[in-house]
Amino acid sequence: MPRLVLIAVALGLSAAVASASGAAFPKRIALPNGFQPEGIATAAEQFFVGSIPTGAVFRGNLRTGKGAVLVPAQTGRSAIGMEADRGRLFVAGGQTGKAFVYDTKTGATLAMRTLATGAGTFVNDVVVTKTAAWFTDSFRPVLYRLPLGPNGRPGAQSAVSTLQLSGEFQQQDGFNANGIDATANGGTLVIVQSVTGKLFTVNPTSGATRAIDLGAESVPNGDGILLEGLTLYVVQNQLNQVAKIALRPGLRTGRVLKRISDALLDVPTTVDAFGSRLYAVNARFSTAPTPATAYWVTRLPK
Repeated sequence: MPRLVLIAVALGLSAAVASASGAAFPKRIALPNGFQPEGIATAAEQFFVGSIPTGAVFRGNLRTGKGAVLVPAQTGRSAIGMEADRGRLFVAGGQTGKAFVYDTKTGATLAMRTLATGAGTFVNDVVVTKTAAWFTDSFRPVLYRLPLGPNGRPGAQSAVSTLQLSGEFQQQDGFNANGIDATANGGTLVIVQSVTGKLFTVNPTSGATRAIDLGAESVPNGDGILLEGLTLYVVQNQLNQVAKIALRPGLRTGRVLKRISDALLDVPTTVDAFGSRLYAVNARFSTAPTPATAYWVTRLPK
């Protein structure tokens, strides 16, 4: 075989190996300047990031790092926590007290539901199970339930309900229930209380809560969470780290395995995963936002 052909083959094999090992996935993925992000959700190689002040949603590709705005900025909207499910993007609306549902292909608004009214509400995060989307409120000791119909279609406004939290969870001054996730069957919800650094399970039928015992450990500044089987990842925003926790069956106890940190983290708020990688969005709350302020997503190892 000619030497030039051998070189070409070698280069092709090297590229294939690099792609298989994840080298093609950038460690830093740029978002639009001035975007002010908070939530992130992944769907296969796609990712979605929302803008706090405008409600806009950016859609990108984790492999290439390229993307564009999917949902444009709209008056009266906000995008905090989010989750992609069955072709829909469910978004917590923060101080608007609303939930928004968008088409992940077109960006069209599929539903807008009022979860809470009046002052003193902050709809912070969302998890989607087979039968419902559950939203936290960081200022109220409740969860909001948006039932889902066939193929995950959002229920009507009249079907929205509020679940009062009871049991070991105690409302405090400051940010309370923040990140939320669910077991695979949707039978148990897990939330983090930012102000105390405690984790709780929630019975989605009764609202009864039970603290998850981490021994001498806690997760202060806990924000977005991600539950994969018995492994729980908790973003600790102001500490620029993600706690990796091994839970015991039954979710009554857990052990912090490690804290994942990186120089590219700058007040990360939420996290999602693709394969062996975590992706954290950096809200940069310690940096004054301007139209020119840079924002990005950071890839982390699990």
